[in-house]
Amino acid sequence: MSIVAITGRPNVGKSTLFNRLTQTRRAIVNEEAGTTRDRQYGKAEWAGREFSVIDTGGWVVNSDDVFEEEINKQVQIACEEADLILFVVDIHTGVTDLDQQIASTLRRANKPVILVSNKADTFDLYSLGAEFYSLGLGDPFCISAANGSGTGDLLDLVVTKLTDKPLQEIDENIPRIAIVGRPNAGKSSLVNAFIGEERNIVTDIAGTTRDSINTLYDKFGLKFYLVDTAGIRKKNKVNEDLEYYSIVRSIRSIEDSDVCILMLDATRGIESQDMNIFSLIQKNKKGVVIVVNKWDLVEDKNQIVVKTFENAIRERTAPFTDIPVIFSSALTKQRIYKILETAKQVYDNRKSKISTHKLNEVLLPIVENTPPPMYKGKVVKIKYITQLPNTYVPSFVFFCNLPQWVKEPYKRFLENQIRKNWNLTGTPINIFMREK
Repeated sequence: MSIVAITGRPNVGKSTLFNRLTQTRRAIVNEEAGTTRDRQYGKAEWAGREFSVIDTGGWVVNSDDVFEEEINKQVQIACEEADLILFVVDIHTGVTDLDQQIASTLRRANKPVILVSNKADTFDLYSLGAEFYSLGLGDPFCISAANGSGTGDLLDLVVTKLTDKPLQEIDENIPRIAIVGRPNAGKSSLVNAFIGEERNIVTDIAGTTRDSINTLYDKFGLKFYLVDTAGIRKKNKVNEDLEYYSIVRSIRSIEDSDVCILMLDATRGIESQDMNIFSLIQKNKKGVVIVVNKWDLVEDKNQIVVKTFENAIRERTAPFTDIPVIFSSALTKQRIYKILETAKQVYDNRKSKISTHKLNEVLLPIVENTPPPMYKGKVVKIKYITQLPNTYVPSFVFFCNLPQWVKEPYKRFLENQIRKNWNLTGTPINIFMREK
C-alpha cells in the first residue's frame, strides 16, 4: 500500500488534514504548537484507491521544545518511508524561514512533493498562494483542511501521483494489544524494544506520548497490533486540555483492544492509579498481563523479593488473581519476548471453547460435593452447565431450579473451579445462573 506523509512546520494544520483525509479524529488537534509528537498512521480511500497517511510532528529548529530533536527524527523517518509527501504551509503567514529550510530538505529528498497551502477558507485567499512558488516545489495547492474546501481535488492529484501497489488486506482477526499504565512507566520504550526501532519518542518527561500509536508486529510467529497509549493520570493532576484528550484516547484504546499490558514501575510498586487503570480494564472485560518494568533498577532481585512483590499485586487485584505477572526491563530487553508470548496466550484463552460434555463431567461432581448454601430453607440444585457460543469473553451458564438464590460468593467459587481445571489465565469470565 502506498504511503503519503504530511509534513511542515508547527501549527499549519497537518493533523487537521490527517483527520480530514482519514475521516477520523485520531490525531489530536489543538492551537498549541507542537501538539503532535509521534508519527500517527491512518488509512485513506479515494477513487477506489487505498493508501496510508502519516501525520508527523511540526519540524522545528532552535526552539525551546525539549522534544525538538526527537520530533525532527520522526519527521525524517516518515519522509523516508513515504512514496509521496504533502508539504503543508499556512496561507495566512506566507513563506517563513522555516518553510524555506524544510523546502530545501524536501528538494534533496528525491521524493514527489505536493505543496499544500492550507487555511484558504475562502476563494479570496487563493491569490495569496502565489507567494509559495518561491519555495521551488511547483504549484501550491490551496485547500482548507478545517472545512474541507479543495481536499477532494487534492485527493484526485494524490492518487494520480501514487504508484500502483497491491492493497494490504486488513485482517480483523489480528489481536490488538494495548500497552497502558501511568505516565513514565516505560510504555513507549517497550514498544520500541519489541519492534527494534525508535517508533515512538521516549524521554524522562511524563506525558511525552499524546496520541495512541498503532504498530503492526509480525515477528517470530506472532502477529498483532501494538497500541502505545498516553499515560493515564488522576483527574486532579491533568492540567492541560491536550493531556485530557490523550487520556480519552488511551481509554478508547483499552475499549478497542483484546488484551491490555498494564505497565508498573518497579521502583514505585503498585499504586492507587495503577489500580484505577486495572479497574478500567476489568470493567471493559479485557484480557490483562501485568508487567513490572524497570526491574534492572531493583538491586535485590532474589526469589523472596519477587514473591513478595507478586503477592502484593495479587492482593490488590483480588478477587481476580489469575493474572500473569512478568518482571521485565524495556531498557535491557529482559524477558520482553515472554511478554509477547504471554499476551498471545491470554488472547487465545479469551477465545477458548470448552465442550459441554467436559464441563458437566468435571463440574457437576464438584457442585454435588459443595452445593450452593441453602436460602430460607430452600435447596438450590444445579443440573446442567454449558458455555455460551460467540461471546466476547468465556461465558458459562449454570441451569438450576432457583437461580435468584445463588449469590456472588458461590459464583466466585464456581469461577475458581473453572480456572482450576482449564487454562483461562488473564481473561475475565462470566458466570450466569438460569432457570432449568
